Amino acid sequence: MTILQDLQFRLEYGLLRLLVAIVRAMPLEWAAAISAWLWRTIAPWNRRHRRALENLARAYPEKSRAEHKAIARAMWANLGRVMAETMQLDRILAEPDRFEIVNDGLLHRYRGKAGPLVGVTLHTGNWELAVWPLLKWGGKPAAVYRLVKNPYVDRYLREQRKDLYPAGLIAKGRDHQGSNLAGQRAARMITQFVRDGGQLGLVCDLFDKHGLPVPFFGHPAKSTPIPAMVARRVGARLWLTRTIRIGTQSRFRIEMKELKVPRTDKPAEDIREITAAIQRQFEEWIREYPEQWMWSNRRWK
Repeated sequence: MTILQDLQFRLEYGLLRLLVAIVRAMPLEWAAAISAWLWRTIAPWNRRHRRALENLARAYPEKSRAEHKAIARAMWANLGRVMAETMQLDRILAEPDRFEIVNDGLLHRYRGKAGPLVGVTLHTGNWELAVWPLLKWGGKPAAVYRLVKNPYVDRYLREQRKDLYPAGLIAKGRDHQGSNLAGQRAARMITQFVRDGGQLGLVCDLFDKHGLPVPFFGHPAKSTPIPAMVARRVGARLWLTRTIRIGTQSRFRIEMKELKVPRTDKPAEDIREITAAIQRQFEEWIREYPEQWMWSNRRWK
């Protein structure tokens, strides 16, 4: 790292801490509402808004352009709320009445005996909070996240999430020195963690150039096979989870479903079947609350 690069990283970190201080100086609902308004107003001028509209047209060809735009603007408002909430995660976690678990029976059924677990979620509502039921259950989940290039920002964000992921965060991506932490090294860490009885959280609704093409809104979408591979290889349970925002408040409804993991003598077919089932469930959930999914992400190509 050069001196100039280090100064840039420190400046970015300082600006982040200033923004966090401003957001945390306000009550949570105020901060979320202001952030939602700003994002809804400013984000449509960003190039990612064009991608969101293209994705919506692909997924909903029967809807009008005006309907696509309305969903996209509502999506930006939700993301604005997520940003403000991310800066006050500790306060949200300290108020358990903000959460409603749809099927709490799944937790009680496996309390103390779930063993290794792979939990999969998608960018809907506030996805970072999808792990909350496991915390309530007394679990100690870990998660995979994309490394932030700025080491000061990366360390800060990891620290802010220690209560959500008491077993730690497993990094993937390229660090500030150019080292790639993805690939075999990350895969080994993930597999070993789950094999040792760990509970792992993954967000799996993004385009994966090395993934399996499975149907998603009627089009082939390359999707990560990692959850299927790990769950099948180590005999782990596979849970799908979504976090839905209730109204426009920082209150959430969390739903979990267990997905059966086939283990036949044709592992490649098993993995493809599981991966397709995950994306099929994601599509069903997105269709219920399309304004809460992150349409601005790359998904099909």
